[in-house]
Amino acid sequence: MQDKLKDILMNVHKPARYVGGEYNLPDMDKPCKERVCLCFSDKYEVGMSNIGTRILYHMLNDTPDVVCERCYAPDLDMADQLKKHGLPLFSLETKRDVKSFDLIGFSVQFELQFTNIVYMLDLMGIPYYAEERGEEYPPVVAGGPCVVNPMPFAPFFDAVLIGEGEKNLSELVALHIECRDKKLSKKEFLLKAAQLDGVYVPSLDNPTKRAVVKDLDKAYYPTKILVPNCEIVHDRSSIELFRGCANGCRFCQAGFYYRPIRKRNVDTLVRQACELMDNTGYDELGLLSLSTSDYPQLKELVDKIKVESDKRKIKLALPSLRLDSFEAEIYEEMQGASLTFAPEAGTQRLRDVINKNISEDNILSSLTSALKYGVKNVKLYFIIGLPTETEEDLQGIVDIVKLVKDIHRQFGKSKLLNIVVSTSVFIPKPLTPFQWERQISIEQMREKQAFLREKLRIKNVKYSWHGAESSVIEAIFARGDKTLAAAIVKAYELGCVFDSWSENFDYDKWMRAFEESATDYLRFLEGFGEDEVLPWDIIDNGVSKRYLIEEKRRAYAGVCTPNCLGKCNGCGANRLEKCHI
Repeated sequence: MQDKLKDILMNVHKPARYVGGEYNLPDMDKPCKERVCLCFSDKYEVGMSNIGTRILYHMLNDTPDVVCERCYAPDLDMADQLKKHGLPLFSLETKRDVKSFDLIGFSVQFELQFTNIVYMLDLMGIPYYAEERGEEYPPVVAGGPCVVNPMPFAPFFDAVLIGEGEKNLSELVALHIECRDKKLSKKEFLLKAAQLDGVYVPSLDNPTKRAVVKDLDKAYYPTKILVPNCEIVHDRSSIELFRGCANGCRFCQAGFYYRPIRKRNVDTLVRQACELMDNTGYDELGLLSLSTSDYPQLKELVDKIKVESDKRKIKLALPSLRLDSFEAEIYEEMQGASLTFAPEAGTQRLRDVINKNISEDNILSSLTSALKYGVKNVKLYFIIGLPTETEEDLQGIVDIVKLVKDIHRQFGKSKLLNIVVSTSVFIPKPLTPFQWERQISIEQMREKQAFLREKLRIKNVKYSWHGAESSVIEAIFARGDKTLAAAIVKAYELGCVFDSWSENFDYDKWMRAFEESATDYLRFLEGFGEDEVLPWDIIDNGVSKRYLIEEKRRAYAGVCTPNCLGKCNGCGANRLEKCHI
């Protein structure tokens, strides 16, 4: 393997993706009972930026008797070289054949990665479907955000981990060690695994409840992390402030899935930040959460970390903010910074429908504060195609852009203000109040995008938009069932790989894949009735269907639900003593 690999690396783009040996690499030679390979179904620079897999990788390597290695989806040129030389897909650390590991895990981040699962299994020499794999193959499990509805890819896996991996992955690995010590079969292991919280076994179709970490201060968080060999998407260290979101935006799957809200204390975060800065050599530290400005001690935290980062000459990277909680004090020293705001909708009426819980006054005062302190670049994010949207709502997006320019002129700033407006297409996602909605057609998507392209022909304003065709494929797989697995395999066979990279996406191939696999995909675009059994109903993700239906009806009435920072709204996710920070 090593000799052939040297020749291969001379013939591929970015060979640093495949060599391993990064700074802070854990001990791969320690005595162990279980070797796990964590696979990320995208390229190295994307996978190395993912905080979830980073946590799990270091957690397992800090577990006695366990060694964990990594495998990322190789780019197409590397895949060609592996096939040419008759080599299987290998782990980064020790260059082991992936199918020789005791347990294989996949992180599935979003719908357009589904064909990459099949792609990687093919390169490993592992049959695509779990039912076709005997005892000679290790259990293959999946986790990640897409397990909210795992059904479209469930047939490829022996088990799917629902919820937070610090809990259920560690329990699953411990169980597998125990079962191997007792020489139990894979089937016997899976029967036991199905009894754990957050472990769905597709062959058993067992109801399961999402696994939740109760105390983030006690939860594992690595501070001596791998430093990559080449530039990655998010090339910095990060601390996670809290999980969950109190705001209840009705389109946002993550806001419901990661409930209940749990935070880390300021002292814990400052300690973790200092250790990361000292252990990595990164020149930038980020703050992570779904809504960082809702962290109750944000000003105190930023002040304390800034003292430490200034000592080390490290930049503190602040994330995008909610418009109603912009803290100008935090940015007073950040003259000329770029700021990102997400109004999501152009009018107050539509913001009430989606429960954005920001007012026109919030927008005005927040933008005024930002522009007062010399911000040079403003990014504004919106969603088009939301339920009840009209042309007036689209015009509202244009009006907000004009408002930004008017405020900037009021301050008489000499430098030009650059505005980037970005729109994504609304996709009805499971575990949201809009999970029953229909997906708007490609024609409607294009009409809305054309309207905005014309209206946003404004000096120093750039408009970017998410592709209509890829949004349709994402919508199909977001709410699909197990019948879609055949279409995923067929699409891969037709050449659909790395579909999340726009240069690789081919809508016509997907349409052909649905046709040749005889898959009825249209029904997943048309929406569902409230009384229908949904493909993901067997999974208890915490928030109750009753609550989601109530929120849907409030949406159509234009009634907002207050955030749950002060009072629990009874969504069902609260399994702790309290559900707010």
